[in-house]
Order: sequence, then C-alpha cells, then structure tokens
Amino acid sequence: MKNALNRRNFIKAAALTGASLGINPISKASPTILPQAPKSKIRLGFIGVGLRGQSHISLSLNRNDCEVAAICDIDQGMLDRTLQLIAKKGGRKPTIYGLEERAYLQMLEDKNIDAVIISTPWRWHSEMAIKAMEARKYVGLEVSGGFSLDECWQLVNTHEATGTHLFFLENVCYRRDIMAVLNMVRENLFGEIVHTECGYQHDLRHVKFNDGKQPYGGGVEFGQKGYSESRWRTQHSIHRDGDIYPTHGAGPISQMLNINRGNRMLYLTSMSSNARGLHDYIVHHEKGGPNHPNAKIKFKLGDVVTTTIKTANGEKIIVSHDTNLPRPYSLGFRVQGTKGLWMAVNKSIYIEGKSPSHRWEDAKPYLEKYDHPLWKRYEQRAVGAGHGGMDFFLLHAFIEHVKQNIAPPFDVYDAATWLSITPLSEQSIALGSQPMTFPDFTRGRWIDRKNTFASGNNF
Repeated sequence: MKNALNRRNFIKAAALTGASLGINPISKASPTILPQAPKSKIRLGFIGVGLRGQSHISLSLNRNDCEVAAICDIDQGMLDRTLQLIAKKGGRKPTIYGLEERAYLQMLEDKNIDAVIISTPWRWHSEMAIKAMEARKYVGLEVSGGFSLDECWQLVNTHEATGTHLFFLENVCYRRDIMAVLNMVRENLFGEIVHTECGYQHDLRHVKFNDGKQPYGGGVEFGQKGYSESRWRTQHSIHRDGDIYPTHGAGPISQMLNINRGNRMLYLTSMSSNARGLHDYIVHHEKGGPNHPNAKIKFKLGDVVTTTIKTANGEKIIVSHDTNLPRPYSLGFRVQGTKGLWMAVNKSIYIEGKSPSHRWEDAKPYLEKYDHPLWKRYEQRAVGAGHGGMDFFLLHAFIEHVKQNIAPPFDVYDAATWLSITPLSEQSIALGSQPMTFPDFTRGRWIDRKNTFASGNNF
C-alpha cells in the first residue's frame, strides 16, 4: 500500500507510542550528573561479603588505586573470613559494619567512601542501591532478577534525581568468547542479526542444598540450616515461577543488539515446565529420602523456563533458565544472522561462502582472529581472576569508571530493563503465556543513545 510504513518502522513507531505510557511523573525527565574531579585512588565499601563479595575484595586488594575501606555483613562468619582474606593479602583492616539488617546505612554515612559494591541476597539489592545513590555513592550492583516493575522504576528515578551512577555488574559481558563474537557482530560477519539465544543453564542443586556443615553442598537442607546461598536462594524456587536470573544471557545479547542504544526490548512471552528436579533430588539423596521434611515441599519454579523477547528492530531473543535439573554448565549462546551463526554449546560456527557447505567449523580460529583488544591487553592481569578471568575486567572497568565518575557501560537503564525480565516472565506465565510489554525505562532516549561498550580499548 502506498505510503505504508514498513515493518521495522511500524515497530519503532509502536515502541515510541508505548514509551510515553511508561513515564513516571514523580521523576525528573533526565538525570543531572554531579561534577567530580578524577581521582587517582578511591575508597570502597562492600555491602555483603559472602563468597561473591569476597571475590570482589580479593581482586581489589591486588590493586594500588583503591582501598578496601569498609565491609558490612550480618553473618559474623563471613566477616571473619573477609578479615582473614584482607590480612593474608597485607591489606589495612577496614571499618566493620554488621549483624543488624540495616547496618549498611551507617556505612553510607561515611563521606570518605567513594563507591560501594553490593553483593547481598537478591531481595536487598534495590533497597541498598537506592539508599547508596541517595547517599551519593557510585554503586556497583551485583546481578539478579527483579521483583516488580515498580522496583525497577525506583532505581531509574533515584539515579535521575541524584545524578549518581549505578554500574550493573554483569560479568559475562566480559567473557572472552562473548567479546570476540561481539566483534564479529560489529564487523558484520553474521550479516543482519535476526535470532539469538542465551540463558542460565547450570545445575545448582549442590548450591541450593547442603547439610549445614559442608560449605559447598552435600545435603538436602536450606534456609536456616543452609550455608551461603542455600540460606536464601532456594526460597525463590518455592515461591516464584519465572526466569529469576536472566542477566547472564540477556546482558551480553543486549550488547550485540544495542538494547537501550538504538534498539529496545518490546515485549516477551514466557512458559515454564513442571517443577520436579528439586523434589527428585531430595527424595533420592542419601541424606534425604521420601520421608524427609523437605520432600513435602511443593516447589513452584518450573525446572526449565523459556522466555521469548521481541525487539524494536525486529530481532528475537530466547532466554532460558534451567538450574534445578542435572546438566553440564552452559549459557546456551546462539547468534544467528543472514550470513551465518555461532553456537557456544558445540563451540561451532558457520559462515555462508566461507565454511564448508552445510558443515560446522570449529569456532576457535574465528575467536582467535576476532579476539578483543581488551583481552589482548590485559590477559596477564586477568590470570587467576574468577570466572575464567572475566571478573578482572568487570572490577577493573568499575574502578576506572568510579575514578572518573562517568557513566558505566551497563547503567541503571540496562539494570532496570534486564531486571524487569523476571517480573514480566512471572506475569506472563501466570496469565497463560500472554505477551507482556516492557516499559521504556529510558523514556525515549534509547533512540539516540550510542553503544560504546568495548569499543576499541574502551571498557
């Protein structure tokens, strides 16, 4: 039809219309960033010093441009472990806050702390991040799934009201193969991207259960009888049914599709399977059995949750959550375009006109050819860092951004968008897999924002 909008322009027009529906009138229309002279050294506070928090602290102690100034946790055992770690590495003893749920508020009153890293159980993330931004601390927030859209808006509104930055600490964006594939996407190796897959597919039953004695699993207990994550993480499987941990997949794919920077997530649909894995684990474990009290628990979280997301530019994203069944670890990445595709699960690639006809190639030569300059530059410094070295890149980027008080590569708008996948997936599943619309947390600014993540030597 003459003068008809083409399909892509129609979707963008619809996205703009929907954007106006998500505006929260309480917040300012745009953030006011507070000026600050660059610093050569910063003082860090750590809220939550369990195993993940200790990992961040250990990497911080390797540097001469930051100081572990304060730590906070309600678990005395974790505080003691952290102090031992600091002493072993020759660090100065930090100020200690803890044992009360909101002792972290006292830490935030310290004017000499430049930034905080939050590594607490998920339900505390947003509250603590909001309070930290209100206290004008640059925030490093560990990843999770969100609880409500209102929570996501509160994060955005607080950033815009205070001008304080939030760095969403998604480490998988720095994974070596992911950054190489990002290079391939940007150099058009796959052509126009049309379909992607990702997720969190990782057998975590040993994390969600233990016997209260062995730190890394070995039983069927959780909650007050548990250790570390099993004290709180398993509760989400009892009460929730949705993708409760989407960002390890959604974060990297968002960089490849320029989400919130010329593109955005429009809507999703989700479906979950039966919930059988955790019950089966308890019943057949040597420390459990059919008569164990936990065998009577009815877990709500489907063992495999599949979410399909449509973007404004027309691409499709499939995000999977699968942590309660036996399986090897895989985030399930697949990036597919008009000229070929890469699949992480079989470490293979196919490029039309370059690969043997209808045959997979080993992706390794391509990953080496397109290896990102950041990995070439910092590979030796990343040796020994967690998750194959990518934790070094994450913390390094965080500290460098704090020193300059500049916007992070994964900001509050990304945090709100990726966090919102969880409540939207829960709503979709509860309503028979109906489509659920993403709010436009950028209030239309996604059209003009540019993706500068990992551009050359830029973090």
